[in-house]
Parts: sequence; structure tokens; C-alpha cells
Amino acid sequence: MAQYYIIIHFISMKSKGLLFGIAIGDSLGVPVEFMSRKHLKAHPVVDMRAYGTHHQPAGTWSDDTSLSFCLAEQLVEGFDLDGLAKKFCDWYDNGYWTAHGAFFDVGIATRNAIDRLLKGVSPLNSGECDEYSNGNGSLMRTLPIVYYTQNKSIEERCSIIKMVSGITHGHTRTLIGCFFATEYLLNLMKGKEKHEAYSLTQNTVRDYLLSVQVKPAELELYSRLLFDDISKTDESEIFSSGYILHTLEASLWAFLTTDDFKSAVLKGVNLGDDTDTIGSVTGGIAGFYYGFEQIPSDWIEQLAQKDKIEDLATRFSVKFDR
Repeated sequence: MAQYYIIIHFISMKSKGLLFGIAIGDSLGVPVEFMSRKHLKAHPVVDMRAYGTHHQPAGTWSDDTSLSFCLAEQLVEGFDLDGLAKKFCDWYDNGYWTAHGAFFDVGIATRNAIDRLLKGVSPLNSGECDEYSNGNGSLMRTLPIVYYTQNKSIEERCSIIKMVSGITHGHTRTLIGCFFATEYLLNLMKGKEKHEAYSLTQNTVRDYLLSVQVKPAELELYSRLLFDDISKTDESEIFSSGYILHTLEASLWAFLTTDDFKSAVLKGVNLGDDTDTIGSVTGGIAGFYYGFEQIPSDWIEQLAQKDKIEDLATRFSVKFDR
């Protein structure tokens, strides 16, 4: 019996690490969003900062965390695309799940999609599907879905991720990125070492995409992730923009080339440019892998709404950590 509770505690630290990691990485990146890599090389982020780009207090998280928590909470209540869409609208209109009562940043595609939702468009049709709508706005909030899809077939997993991503971003390229990220978390969830999990994810995702005949041009764009080893790529060749491919590569690179939570998120954030989202995605993966206990306690203490996040993490753990 004691061993059972130790296992449950270990698993719950993973889900708690995921949620807190998302918020911590986001908060580290918010003050330096859009700053260049060159600037951050000279003035690197080493701790929580106040103000900066968005003039927010230290520990403030952005839309990345808000929408991730909307998803996590909806999963606790039960998977419901309409309910999730309503939570996104509540965030947009009323500051639901924001750090200080109102959002201060939102991507163009996400804004456009929520405007459609508010006009009554179904969440199945609200996301933009053109090639120029492949920002990281759905990748940044997708990670918690792995708990809901973990025991489903790969076809079901991909279909669910397509629906969740498609609320705001409906292009195949974005789906591939979200699918890769969640399949990677799934392999980590199975207890695989992070480099082994990466190799398994490459094989699974590549084979599945080939089986459903994804356009070769889309596969080619993901060639570094699907066919090479992104951890062996030089930093100079890692880009950190808001383009989904860049964000996913940068986040995985930062995670795979470090050995602890703190090093991973700081390495991701200090790549510059879209620092909050890269910090958030890296933080979610690293928090999940290393567990909540490895997140620096002084960062947690500075985190906005930490008690509310703690409550969500507890409810999420009760729902999924069995």
C-alpha cells in the first residue's frame, strides 16, 4: 500500500510540474518578450523580473498560461469543445484565468478566432486554416490534453488534438506541431528517458503522418524534428520566433540540451524573441519530466495566483492521476 501511494505522489508531481512549469516559464519570458538574443546574451534572464516589455509585476504570466489553464480546467470538468470555447471567450471578455484580471497580450489568429466564437461560429470552424496562420497560439496551450488522450488510439489522439488546436489554428502544419509535442509528452509519461522518448516520438509521428498521406512539403518543413536530432543542432541554427515550427524546435532543443528544470527554461527564454511562449512550452515539458519538486521554490513564491494554480493542479491530479 505504501508503494502505491509513493507512485501516486510521483505521478501527481508530474501533472503539478506540468501546470506550474507552464506558468513559470511563461512568467520568466514575459518581461523580455521580443528582446533579441544578442541583447539577452549581454543581459541574460537568471531570475524572475518585473516590468520590462509588458510592464507587469514579477511572476506575471500571459495568454499562454491562461489558455492552458482553461484547457486543464475544462478537462477536469469533462472534455467539451463548446465549453472550452466559452472559457476562451470568458478569458477574452472578462479576464478569466488571467494573472491580474485582464489579458495584456493575444495573438492575431487567436483574437480573430475568438471574435468568431463570440459571433456564434462553432469551435469546429472558428480557427484560421491558411498557410499564414501557423503561429504558436495553439501549441502554447495544448500540453495538458495528453492526460485526456493517453489511453486512446493514435487516430483518436490526433483527431482530438486537431479539434483543440483548430479552435484557433486549423492548418495541418500547426496540427503536426501540436501532435508531435503531445506524443512526446505521452512517451515521457510512459517513463521513457527524454532522448529515448524523442526518438520514439520521431518514429511514431513520422510513420503516422506518412500513413495518412500528409503532404510531403509539410513533412519536409519538420525534417529536423522528424528525421534528424534537434539536440545536436547548433544554437545559431535554432530560431525563436512565434512561428510554430520555430517555437517547437527551440523548446525541445532547450529541454534536450540541459539536465534540470531551471537550466532548461532559462536556456529557452534566453533565446530571445517569443520568450514567453518558448519559456512556457519548455517549462511545461521540463516541469512534467523533472516534477514539481524540481521547480525553484522562490520562483513559485513570486508566481501570480499561485494558490489558484495549486487548486487547479490538485483538481487535475484527482481527475487524472490514478
